[in-house]
Amino acid sequence: MSGGRRKEEPPQPHLANGAPKSSAWSKALRSDAAWEDKDEFLDVIYWFRQIIAVVLGVIWGVVPLKGFVGIAVFCLINAGILYLYFSSFQQIDEEDYGGTWELTKEGFMTSFALFMVILFNLQPVVDSDYFDKLEFFILRFGKDLPGHLDQSHLLDG
Repeated sequence: MSGGRRKEEPPQPHLANGAPKSSAWSKALRSDAAWEDKDEFLDVIYWFRQIIAVVLGVIWGVVPLKGFVGIAVFCLINAGILYLYFSSFQQIDEEDYGGTWELTKEGFMTSFALFMVILFNLQPVVDSDYFDKLEFFILRFGKDLPGHLDQSHLLDG
């Protein structure tokens, strides 16, 4: 007889109705998700807001949108997308989470700070002639770099 035992798999978490518990992100992307844990839904709202801040920060830095208009449009888009997400897509009862205002402001200041950091770090690069200098350097000295492509025809223009 071999003394080895079969390795038991760890028990999977289940809901009260016996269905396997799904991850927060899989529930976040389904409109029919049931949110038993309110903090889990608030975490999803928080992290969606951070993703929106990164995306809009990069867009605003490249476009570039500046000043009061840029900040106001960020605030409207950020709040609007999340409002549509929890009211139309998830169709949750806002009163279970403290009302619409509580859900709308969940993680907003952190996302605003992240947006500003990305915007302030990206805008000087876009506003300067950094890309013009980089293009000149690549065209002028690129032939000395290993694996260069022949782009001498671009210097003639």
